[in-house]
Order: sequence, then C-alpha cells, then structure tokens
Amino acid sequence: MRRIAVLFLALVGLGALAQTQVRISGWGGTDIAIVNGLLKDVVQPRMDREGIRVVYEPIEGDYTQWLFNALSAGTAPDLFYVDIFWSESLFATGRVEPLDRYFTPAERGEFLSNLLQAFTYGGRLYGIPKDFNTLALQFNKDLFDEAKVPYPNQQDTWETFEAKLRQVQERLKDVAGLCVVADFARFGAFAFAAGWKPFDEKGHTILDGNFRRAFEWYTGLVRRGAARFAQDLGEGWTGGCFGGEKAATALEGAWIAGFLRDKAPNLRYGTTFLPLDPVSKRRGNFVYTVSWSLNAASKNKEAAVKVLKALTSPEAQQWVLERGLAIPSRRALANNPYFQRPGKEPELNRIVFQGSTPQGGNVFPFKFRSLGGDWMRPINDALLAVMTGQKGVDQALRDAQAALDRLTGRR
Repeated sequence: MRRIAVLFLALVGLGALAQTQVRISGWGGTDIAIVNGLLKDVVQPRMDREGIRVVYEPIEGDYTQWLFNALSAGTAPDLFYVDIFWSESLFATGRVEPLDRYFTPAERGEFLSNLLQAFTYGGRLYGIPKDFNTLALQFNKDLFDEAKVPYPNQQDTWETFEAKLRQVQERLKDVAGLCVVADFARFGAFAFAAGWKPFDEKGHTILDGNFRRAFEWYTGLVRRGAARFAQDLGEGWTGGCFGGEKAATALEGAWIAGFLRDKAPNLRYGTTFLPLDPVSKRRGNFVYTVSWSLNAASKNKEAAVKVLKALTSPEAQQWVLERGLAIPSRRALANNPYFQRPGKEPELNRIVFQGSTPQGGNVFPFKFRSLGGDWMRPINDALLAVMTGQKGVDQALRDAQAALDRLTGRR
C-alpha cells in the first residue's frame, strides 16, 4: 500500500514537472489585479486541461524600455503587451513572431478589422488586440441643468457644441464649458473629422487647409469663451477638470469611468459622440489599443499561442467587459447585453465601442509609423504656442510644418 502511495505521488510530481510554462508580461499598476483575476477565473482553468502553467510577470516603471531591452537580451517572456503607439518600431526589429499561421482567416475575422490592421506591419499580423478605446464626449448633467442648457448630443456640430459650451461658461462663472489641452491625442480627432490624414502616399505630413480649419477652431475655443486651458485650472487632462467639476464636459475614453468611480462617484454624467465637422458632416476619432504579441525567440510558441487565444477569447473579453474595465475587440460583442444596461458606465462603454465603427467617422489608429512622440511634438508645440498667445496661427503652423518636413524627409 505504501509503495502504491509513493508511486502515485511520484507520478503526480512528474505530471507537475511535465507542465509547459508560458511567461506573460504587461505593465503594472491597476493592470495587475485585472490580469490576475482574468488568469484565475478564465485562462488558467482552461490551460490546466492543456498541461500549461501561465506565469504572469507584471512590469512597473518604463515598460517600453524594459521590453525592448529584454528582447535584445533574450530574457523577454513568451507573450507581452504591445501598445499601438510604438508597435511599428518593435515589429521592425524582427523580434516579434508573425501570427498569420497560428490564426486562420476565420479566427482573424472574429476581431474588428481596424484593430487587426493596427497591428499589421509589412502585410503580416503581429498582435491580437486584447481590447481598445476611442474618444467620446462626457457631459455633467447637473451642470447643464443648472445652466439651463440642452445636453450635447450626436447631432451637434462644432458650432452647436461650442454654443452650448459658451452658454454654460457664461451662466456658471466658475465652470469651464470644456478644458482643453495642447495635445494631438485630443485635437487630432477634429483634424480627422475635417478630412485631414496624418501621412500622404509618400509618407509626408502636410498641414493642409483641412488641418488648419480644425486647428483654428480648437485653439480658439478659449478665446471665444467656450473653454479654458487645462493648466489654468490646475489640471493636466480633460478628465481631471471634469471629475473636479471645473468643466462641464470632457473628451476621454472608457478609462475615465474608473477615475470617476473613485474620485467622483456621485457625479451624474452622460456620454455622446464627438461633434461633427459642420463642413464635412463627419466626425473623427482615434483607436487606442494594445495587443498580446508573441516573442519570436520563444521556445514554447505552440503553448504560448494557446494562452494568447485564451487571453483574447470571448469568455475573457466578456469577463473584462462586465467589470467595466475595457472595450472588447471581438465583433460578436458589439451587441452585448452589457451595453444596453441602464447606467452611466454601460452608456459610456457603448459609445466608446461605436466610436470605432462607421459612426465614428474618420477613425485612425493612434500610431504614427515609427516616429511616435517625435511626430506629435511639432503639432503639440504649435497648439501650445497659439493657445498661450506666444505665436499666431500662421507662424505656429509654418514652424510645425518645417519640423515635420525634417522628420518625414520632405523637401
């Protein structure tokens, strides 16, 4: 009997040793609790049946620098987050495995096509989007009610939206209609609405008439009494102004929900689409997204792909969605019952999801080839210079164009 027990324990030990280990990494902070919960409730039970053990290694600090260094040193995990913003710089290194042979066309078709395109480089797919965000317009119902101004709605143009902001700001002296930031990550959506594209067919950036029209409207909001500069309100983003009731509206994604849940749980807000350009009759937006990608040097690629599929499965995305954490990247979840629930957070998530569809208008991924932040800097500098009165529009745009010409090789 004792020999049988010993043999049984030995076999159990061999079974444990036989498990394939797959290491995964992402950033730290609030993501740690989310990924741990997802692994515990959804992913690891599925992997147990495959003989796979998932080891999660979150990274605090500069995740991007850590990942590039780890890949160069050969110490990177099997699977890792890739942010769309710097994705092309990473894919160009050859250290990320193309996923085309691991996902059939039918499997790829289950994800929103514009999200897959965001992680396609040189015609090959290098990441499966785990979730995404777009921009939406949040508005404080109590402040609009107090000012006796109609709520913003999806029929608003820049002009009608600005008129509402101006009325709120005039009637509630200590509240801005909107607090604006000198950041392409917000302003760019309006340039896209006007029909402007970040790059032409030669890879150059041209600040054309469409760009200028959006630029003049956005930078003039403060001067025309419809907005205040975020820095003047002691904030660095529109959500901070909104949560502190310093501004009646905000331009943020679904990430604002958690912030408001913690900082302003009783704030009564609604969400709608960004306003339409009165000329093009379209709106614009960004897609912000992160993928799970595979290390080209992984020794456990087949097992890692099974984990990747579990991490981005319908069950995993449903788990994340129901906790109000992120927007699913799968087409099938577009009509999820969660989006139809009453309440401010389901409404926010529904509008953010729809911002990536044709309702979002001219939607571009939040990436600028391999130039990243260097590409945005001239535009951000121009926004800041005009909004703070250091330069006029003509000079600011001339300076920005010259800097962009140097970056993109335009002569």
